[in-house]
Amino acid sequence: MKTIFGPVLSRRFGTSLGVDLSPTKKQCNFDCLYCELAASAPVDAQESVVEVSTIINELKQHLNSDIDVITITANGEPTLYPYLDTLIDELDKIKNNTQTLILTNSSNLTKDSVFNSLLKLDQVKLSLDSVSKDIFKKIDRPIKEINIDEVVKKVIAFSEVYKGKLFIEILFVKGINDTEEEVRKLNETLLKLHNITRVDIGTIDRPPAYDVKPLSYKELYDISHLFSSSLPVHIASRGSSSQKHASSYSDEDILNTLDKRALTMDDIELLFDEDSKKRLMHLISSSKITTKKVGNLEFFIPLENEKRKRAK
Repeated sequence: MKTIFGPVLSRRFGTSLGVDLSPTKKQCNFDCLYCELAASAPVDAQESVVEVSTIINELKQHLNSDIDVITITANGEPTLYPYLDTLIDELDKIKNNTQTLILTNSSNLTKDSVFNSLLKLDQVKLSLDSVSKDIFKKIDRPIKEINIDEVVKKVIAFSEVYKGKLFIEILFVKGINDTEEEVRKLNETLLKLHNITRVDIGTIDRPPAYDVKPLSYKELYDISHLFSSSLPVHIASRGSSSQKHASSYSDEDILNTLDKRALTMDDIELLFDEDSKKRLMHLISSSKITTKKVGNLEFFIPLENEKRKRAK
């Protein structure tokens, strides 16, 4: 039984050493349609539990100064782990300059013990695939005790007091949570949050547990424009050449596009044709476009855009 995996190079979080709090089987309070693990009935507690000492002893053998983040995850939901608070305290004793990160579905923020434990972490990634009761139940298939309205309240409350880097992740499934109405509701919710480092929107990129379909990169890109331009939205997609929608952008088009939605170089590779990329490079060299690092990602933005934000 190995609880530590990696390190792996995460485009969003850097060099990550993973901690699997459920290494022997899936233990989750959701049974998401898109999950890469086999379908299974959701549970409200872990049946198979790893000792904190086992995790820490194994972690010590792999942790070094090249690791950017220790990522707490699980074959399921890591906040079901009953010794999470103790584990975080023990991680803090050995992590040195490495950041601690958890990937959670947000549901257990309704429990004070989990809420307070997550406040101790350097980085927290909260999933929020839907804020509508019917769509939430359809896509995430939670245990019946979970109420999405209560979860949303706690996500907002957490954002108000958390001092670290806060990431929100939304995974879109074709025909389920990708309607303009649902995106509008998600947008309204996100605008109530405080100090979000980044909002990652993505879709299925591994074989899912159920027969559901992903969105194309272009569909994700279009959805990104339905969110407020004040939100730090990033398309977290494994874009490939087969997904390219290369178009021609004038200098003005490039500046307007980046003003509305900052893009990474990966985004640009999928959206811009070769001439447009050359125009982008010229705008950069003439100091009309600059870069801004958000988390582990570098975004291109108009210099005037950055000046406006500094002036606020």
